[in-house]
Amino acid sequence: MAELPADTSALMSAILEGILYGFSILLFIGTIWFLTYKRRMQDVNRPIAVVAVLLLLVSTVHMVVGIVRVENGLVKYRDTWPGGPVAFFEDVTEETYVIKHGLYVFQTVLADAVMVYRCYVLWKSVRVIILPILLWCSIIVTGVRAVYGNSQAASDPGNVFATDVDKWIMAFVVSTLVTNLDYWCIAVWKIERRVFKLRTSKGTVMAIVRALVDAAALYSVMLFSFLFCFITANNGESVLSDIVVPIISITFYMVLIRITINFRHRPSTATTRRTIEEMEQGNVRQYPMMPVEVHISQFTQDDSASSYNVGNKDRPSTGIAQKS
Repeated sequence: MAELPADTSALMSAILEGILYGFSILLFIGTIWFLTYKRRMQDVNRPIAVVAVLLLLVSTVHMVVGIVRVENGLVKYRDTWPGGPVAFFEDVTEETYVIKHGLYVFQTVLADAVMVYRCYVLWKSVRVIILPILLWCSIIVTGVRAVYGNSQAASDPGNVFATDVDKWIMAFVVSTLVTNLDYWCIAVWKIERRVFKLRTSKGTVMAIVRALVDAAALYSVMLFSFLFCFITANNGESVLSDIVVPIISITFYMVLIRITINFRHRPSTATTRRTIEEMEQGNVRQYPMMPVEVHISQFTQDDSASSYNVGNKDRPSTGIAQKS
């Protein structure tokens, strides 16, 4: 039996999600400012800016649907839904429930796609991202299958833990968790190799590592908690599944902002700057090597020549003897 009543968990998740959503908006504003500050439009990393906007839009829609769901369960259908508000919030086939979890899956797929792309940018090798790509594909398959299974649940639509899609939900969470840990390990490993190999500015690069570790810890703790609640059949999983949506945005914005701050306030070598740009913007600009033509003129000075032209004081002699 679930310890937390469904209506209580729905109200709690709406409040907590609203707080985190407001914080994500502030970080989104800071991210856009750091991406565009003192940069021309052609220098702004548009793919990363588009991803930041999409994450905010998905979080906003998820927040709105959550508010509508709470209003429907506690006000609109309070006296007309069979079983009351508790039965309403436990129904996994209810429209707003399916929409919210579909948005959660889309948010996860989008954020993890950026992770896989950054792995490729850092290593410049397809072999390194084979495992992350496979995990990302498993996230798509298990996430879509879980949402579809919930919408078609017929055996016991009033209990998410009794449906036949519980294994798909667990597989989705595990795939997301492994993908997250795999990306951060690959990124930190690459950065540390570059630091010790090229002896770059360790202070600046270690700040990047700390930003990555903090973000990974925040997201991983949420996923572990969600998985624990789901395994123990606790309705706390509904709270965590709602607040993880703005947390995904927060971790994405937090990494970009912290890396940019360290880049602008600490001197670094060219290699360190390249590492920071790869982690901050997700792409690398390669400038081709152009041939340079060098002309060397050789002059021969004759010490026996007069240093000054006495007859013409306005034109001092160069003292360079010219050979006829």
